[in-house]
Amino acid sequence: MNALRQFYMEIPIVTRAYTTVCVLTTLAVHLDLVSPLQLYFNPTLIVRKFQIWRLATTFLYFGTIGISFFFNMVFTYRYCRMLEDGSFRGRSSDFVMMFIFGGVLMTFFGIFVNLLFLGQAFTLMLVYVWSRRNPMVPMNFFGVLNFQAPYLPWVLLCCSMILGNTVWIDIIGMGVGHVYYVLEDVYPQLSNGYRLIKTPYFLKRLFNEHIERNYQAAAEDRPGGFMWGGEAQPLIQDAEPARDDAHPPAEVPPAQ
Repeated sequence: MNALRQFYMEIPIVTRAYTTVCVLTTLAVHLDLVSPLQLYFNPTLIVRKFQIWRLATTFLYFGTIGISFFFNMVFTYRYCRMLEDGSFRGRSSDFVMMFIFGGVLMTFFGIFVNLLFLGQAFTLMLVYVWSRRNPMVPMNFFGVLNFQAPYLPWVLLCCSMILGNTVWIDIIGMGVGHVYYVLEDVYPQLSNGYRLIKTPYFLKRLFNEHIERNYQAAAEDRPGGFMWGGEAQPLIQDAEPARDDAHPPAEVPPAQ
């Protein structure tokens, strides 16, 4: 029991908080403590009935407990933790700001495509940002398909299409992830560029981060570090990932 508690407490704080709330929300629905009708995204009820909590709960419920829920939680935990342990190490306030930015943008898009729950789109955003910041990490799909990290969101999109799931969730997640990546990693590297996403000071105080730390992507992670065509580096199954990914190349479960 102590080992389990130690493992839980070693999870980075933002990843620990988000995944815990997601699991507890799904368990609450499973135990009939709350209804999904009280959680889904409904702009009319938010504006007219002031049910503000729906802005958050739409990102917390991943459906009934089953294989789909399990895969969603694995993806959410894995890529959320790798981001927080990697490019957001020591910058939890910036990570929370990414959550806020992504949540606001997805909520806006959700109004037009009539999506009830946006948790899976949020996970795709995390996967997309991680994949663009780690372009040379080799991935493996059930021992059959080898590819590099930037293709991972597209593989998941194809899986969703094959399984007959709505692709709007994947498209919104990838789109918001791309917007964040451009604003945070691409535009600041231009000659007259600068960071457009500013973390409020109170968030830095909350995480005891008093010194401004502007993220600078490593040279191999900057735009253009991944070759979408031509001579890419060879895929090596047991290659050692960069510091951001101390985990070995993992098999990618199919999107549900």
